[in-house]
Amino acid sequence: MTGRRSLLSRRALIGGIGAGTGLLLSGCDRLNESDSWRRTLRLAEQGNEAAQRALTARMALAREFDPHHISRKFPENGTRRPQEAGYQAMVQNGFADWSLKVDGLVEKRLALPLGQLRQMPSRNQITRHDCVEGWSAIGKWTGVPLSHILDLAGLMPKARYLVFHCADRLGGVPYYESIDLIDARHPQTILAWALNDQMLPVGHGAPLRLRVERQLGYKHAKYVMRIEAVERLTGIYGGRGGYWEDVADYEWYAGI
Repeated sequence: MTGRRSLLSRRALIGGIGAGTGLLLSGCDRLNESDSWRRTLRLAEQGNEAAQRALTARMALAREFDPHHISRKFPENGTRRPQEAGYQAMVQNGFADWSLKVDGLVEKRLALPLGQLRQMPSRNQITRHDCVEGWSAIGKWTGVPLSHILDLAGLMPKARYLVFHCADRLGGVPYYESIDLIDARHPQTILAWALNDQMLPVGHGAPLRLRVERQLGYKHAKYVMRIEAVERLTGIYGGRGGYWEDVADYEWYAGI
């Protein structure tokens, strides 16, 4: 994954209120070290999110493609294979002992084995993955709608965000991501267990990967182990809602 310069260049191509800010940042590294400038950037990000929410229907769908559009090669980006011993052991036994944990501000905590998830109502969608590194690929994803899991758990009234805790660590720091409940209940937001009609490969996030098709690729957390419903993101790791948001000032809302 590249740093914030590539992200902001990508965002400039996509458009939005923060685009002009991104162009400035890509040309001046000194600004990146300024706390006041980062605060300004975050305000622009909030404006970008608000503008997209206002101009786009809340449940508008990302484009879906026909099977002949599926890319011959779908790159593996980010972590290709977590090195943690616990994850390696799960790979060896085909994730037979793995279960998805759902907790936090929920009425009922869940522990869902992979076999049970595969038996739940599923959705197939052929969509384009847009990466901040500058590439795109089209793949067919199969998985359970995240809204179905939320209905099983029952969210408490204070819940505002979902945090996805993952198996991989970068530089010793746990990887995580988060989305709000608007994106969580979008019909194309799924927990994918298959890619192109094959069980999800390790390089693409086995056993479970978030697909939030209205956002850029770094929001599609791989190796999901646990989903935590929370009221706020402050106090969780770096407090900005995701690994790359914490360490490289990536935008938390990466809508496209």
